[in-house]
Amino acid sequence: MKKILGFLLTIVALINSNEIIAQDNSIFTLGEKNINTHNTGSVWLKEISTPDSVFEFGMAFASFAPNAKLDWHMHPGGQILIITNGIGYYQEKGMPRQVVRKGDIIKCAPNVLHWHGSTPNTGFSYIASSPSQKGKTIWKEPVDEKEYNVIDPSVPTANTLEQTIKNLSKKKWDWMSAKNADSLSVLFDEKCEFVHMGGTWGKEREVDIIKGGFIWYKKAEVYNTSVKFYGNTAIVLSDIDLVAVVGGKDAINPFMVTEVYINEGGLWKLGQLTFSHLARPLKLPK
Repeated sequence: MKKILGFLLTIVALINSNEIIAQDNSIFTLGEKNINTHNTGSVWLKEISTPDSVFEFGMAFASFAPNAKLDWHMHPGGQILIITNGIGYYQEKGMPRQVVRKGDIIKCAPNVLHWHGSTPNTGFSYIASSPSQKGKTIWKEPVDEKEYNVIDPSVPTANTLEQTIKNLSKKKWDWMSAKNADSLSVLFDEKCEFVHMGGTWGKEREVDIIKGGFIWYKKAEVYNTSVKFYGNTAIVLSDIDLVAVVGGKDAINPFMVTEVYINEGGLWKLGQLTFSHLARPLKLPK
């Protein structure tokens, strides 16, 4: 187990030293979505290292959407978890439930019954390692829903999550105004779509447009914003007047802007940004 922990700590150091990450973005992709045989909610699993004759332990990267958890289970060889993003729960049978956050390391002894998962309102992800040659995971009963939903005051609620999304939306406008293409590139999902009055395109073109200054989102005057959550998706509606420079010409327009954010393993990524022109008059002076 000492060899495993040392190797995993090296991985953590590499993650924390990744300077291009502006939103704690994971260095691993999501992997395959579980079919809910031994879990509830949306869970993705990616094997990142298989055991061999030299290294007798396997490693996997797991991502949980909000309100997702594994059933009670145990590992004959024990398990080490390194929390890489978000906020989640970990509990051993007969022990209090623990809140775990990015940077926490959990060492579960062999044959100890336990479960782990995200909280009802926050996703999370981790790297897991077990000496798989000592036996496969032994699955037991699902976690009791009433116990899972007991409120923990240290965990973000729907209200705090709403404010988090609103803050992220504001940051996005600030980054667009400052032409901060690097931060926006991290925020935008790889499949993100942008719907403008003049056309629809993807992430790469939008980032190039911002970086090159063809569209300068000079100022977004936001009058009101609403947020609704649907599972791991947040939809933001903002009534704005947008001051922009398009192709070197000034433009001021009233828009209802729709932003779709998706939580993947504790990270909020922008999946779609749509500008819908409003019939109301401008509130900003021309």
